[in-house]
Amino acid sequence: MTPPEESSSPAGPVQARLRDADAPKISSIGTRALLLEAPGEFELRQQKRIWSLADEVAAWPDVEEAVLGVTNLLLVFARPPRDLEATRVAFAAAWNRAPEKSVSGRIHDVPVVYGGELGSDLARVCEYSGLQPEEVIAIHSAGLYTVCAIGSSPGFGYLHGLDQRIFMPRKTVPSLRMLKGTVTIGGMQAGISVSTGPNGWNAIGWSGVEMFDLSRTPPCMLAPGDQIRFVIDRIEL
Repeated sequence: MTPPEESSSPAGPVQARLRDADAPKISSIGTRALLLEAPGEFELRQQKRIWSLADEVAAWPDVEEAVLGVTNLLLVFARPPRDLEATRVAFAAAWNRAPEKSVSGRIHDVPVVYGGELGSDLARVCEYSGLQPEEVIAIHSAGLYTVCAIGSSPGFGYLHGLDQRIFMPRKTVPSLRMLKGTVTIGGMQAGISVSTGPNGWNAIGWSGVEMFDLSRTPPCMLAPGDQIRFVIDRIEL
């Protein structure tokens, strides 16, 4: 028996859309770079495939750098690819076969002063979540967070592992001067600011741990695959 053609089946277009939803988005960034964005939500399994993909494509001829992002990868070439479409196809194919990479990173305990002047958005998180400050702090400090990528500024780690109950959208109007060491929530991500300046994430506390120090080797405390535990130093309400 010959199976029916997909185009003649009512389910065909739906199946095609499902396949499209599983495909990565690949965009040109200038003439010497391609950006691959993984499909789906911000999930650790997708990030693990990005880590694996980076290992493969970094070894391709004429690749200058493979830059890890949060469920995305920027591939920078030494010169513009001669056949851009073939390079796109190869990049997508590499993603499709990329396994999840297991990384045994270090675990860092980061003491936090929750609330107070340097955790000025804790009240907003409570209002949005409907939880009391003590509950938000207990949930945040109970998590184990994985460093997905380093970016934005030297030493800043994008952290996966935030509990959905304390999800908090980023600010529509950024804080103009958020202090270095501020412990933050941005959507479903957590972070620790590494420099003082404008910041659109929500401040819930502060830590004195140095994320980036040029006198250290390496200067960046965190690496992709590392994990962070936030430890309550004290609470100021």
